[in-house]
Amino acid sequence: MALKAELLKDELTEKIIRQVRGRLSRDKVENTERFIRRFYANVPPDDILQASPDQLYGAALAIWQFAAQRRRGEAKVRVYNPRVEDNGWQSPHTVAEIVNDDMPFLVDSVTSALNQFGLSVHLVIHPIVRVRRDDEGRLVELTDAPANGDGSLAESFMHVEFDTQTGADRLREIHNALARVLGDVRAAVEDWRAMRAKVLEVVHDVEDGAARTMPEVDRIEAVDFLQWVDDDHFTFLGYREYRFGPPAEGASEPTLAVVADSGLGVLRDPEVLVFDGLRNFAALPPEVRYFLRSPNLLMVTKANRRSTVHRPVHLDAIFVKIFNEDNEVVGERLFVGLFTSTAYTQSPRDIPYLRRKVARVIDRAGFAPKSHDAKALMHILEHFPRDELVQITDDELLETALGILHLQERQRVALFARRDPFGRFASCFVFVPRDRYDTALRLRIQGILEKSFQGTCSTFYTQLDEDVHARIHYIIKTDPNHLAEVDLDTVEAQLVETARTWPDRLHAALVDAHGEERGLALLARYANAFPLGYQERFSADVAVVDIDRVEAVVATGTLGMNLYRPLEAADDELRFKIYHADTPVPLSDVLPMLERMDLRVITEMPYQVSVGGLDRT
Repeated sequence: MALKAELLKDELTEKIIRQVRGRLSRDKVENTERFIRRFYANVPPDDILQASPDQLYGAALAIWQFAAQRRRGEAKVRVYNPRVEDNGWQSPHTVAEIVNDDMPFLVDSVTSALNQFGLSVHLVIHPIVRVRRDDEGRLVELTDAPANGDGSLAESFMHVEFDTQTGADRLREIHNALARVLGDVRAAVEDWRAMRAKVLEVVHDVEDGAARTMPEVDRIEAVDFLQWVDDDHFTFLGYREYRFGPPAEGASEPTLAVVADSGLGVLRDPEVLVFDGLRNFAALPPEVRYFLRSPNLLMVTKANRRSTVHRPVHLDAIFVKIFNEDNEVVGERLFVGLFTSTAYTQSPRDIPYLRRKVARVIDRAGFAPKSHDAKALMHILEHFPRDELVQITDDELLETALGILHLQERQRVALFARRDPFGRFASCFVFVPRDRYDTALRLRIQGILEKSFQGTCSTFYTQLDEDVHARIHYIIKTDPNHLAEVDLDTVEAQLVETARTWPDRLHAALVDAHGEERGLALLARYANAFPLGYQERFSADVAVVDIDRVEAVVATGTLGMNLYRPLEAADDELRFKIYHADTPVPLSDVLPMLERMDLRVITEMPYQVSVGGLDRT
């Protein structure tokens, strides 16, 4: 099938080429034909086989003509709805065309930006071609030769189709967002080496005596961490420096100002905020102010700002203190970026900064080194979300890890939560029995957490493995200026209740009504006896009454009856249940008796209850 699809794609490409040869002037055919072959060379056949040759010809020729004029260092962007009458070709979707210097992170950054608008991307075509341009930026030639000093340049041609958008304002908004993202990508790529040089500068400062009063082991660990970060474990996207200044008029706390011209990458612009309130020192939470003025050399956390480059997640932020000759903290160096995939798969015992945190928690737990509990605790720490492990304090980690450990094989619902020191979010781990987890339960839990923390869920991560629990990690975005008081025990009780199934409620109702021994015996017989229709209509407490009637029918072989009025019934409405073994009682046998009581039957709803393999109706 794959070979057949490729052959069909080759036939389609040749149809497009025939259009090029038949429609363009002879001097334009060669470059255009070579470009179109390159344009569609690596596109999966299924992505284009449903399109017509005219549509594919128009898509390729449009971006080729759009690229005719471009200066090095410029990103050309066009967002439009192609129409035959306006553009000479048409597309079923809105199209973004981007021509740029080739560099990393282009495709994922662009598609992420479109996803932030809630748009679905239907097609991405992204060839890298080498071209020569004249001094005015006019495209002269497409060349296959590798870079050899001939003035040619590798360029990214990106054709993206996404959900149709209408209105000039909407298209302009998308265009401007893509232009900003491409600017951020360029800034990060251009300043990458300079940012790595800053890391080496910090390492040399620490090794040469910065923070001399710090314990030597802390200084070594800081150096090892920065070197580990620099060893392809961190994608550097921005850098800047801050300095403490005198308090503003009428204030008691110092100011924290950006050092002019210190910004690199996405932080070139000093007006770009990384943390809300960072420049207003007095407005920061006490624990953050403590860190910024303490002699601790490093802090790793999450920024308020989401990355526009590579992945649309909150930036990872690394603070490094700046000390003066008197060993006083006078400012901060800030690196922002994203930890790479290798950082997330590597054991925390091999990662500087984390390895000591893990060791401290294990030591404080006090388990014998080779005991079951010690091994289980290490397993928990090894599989703890890396972002959380970086940010969480020793005390929080110890409490959470031991709480997870104590769950072990106990299939119950549990909640572990911590607040971000900046008050920006709550990180919530919810454990539920694996066989109960589904999307509906996840959403109910999310709603409870959002209401409790007075925030919104910005993301969640689900872990399902061989463990008896499913783990859902929610990040609840909160307002630092209006933090809710949260009683975690109360919230956990709400989660327990929302995760309870109808059989769970039947279990509790039977034990409450008959005691544990008799209740569990009845549960063994009736846990799966009632059909879903019954469970949706009747509560577990009602089921206990029905079970008693069914048990009497089974024991005596007689007919069981129950005439009653439920709370939701009208004053002139009654319900009548008949319990009969094996087969339903024909309604024609019941009607005369009820009519003689001046009752009128409205409807009948039979339910089949399976008890020990036998059917009871």
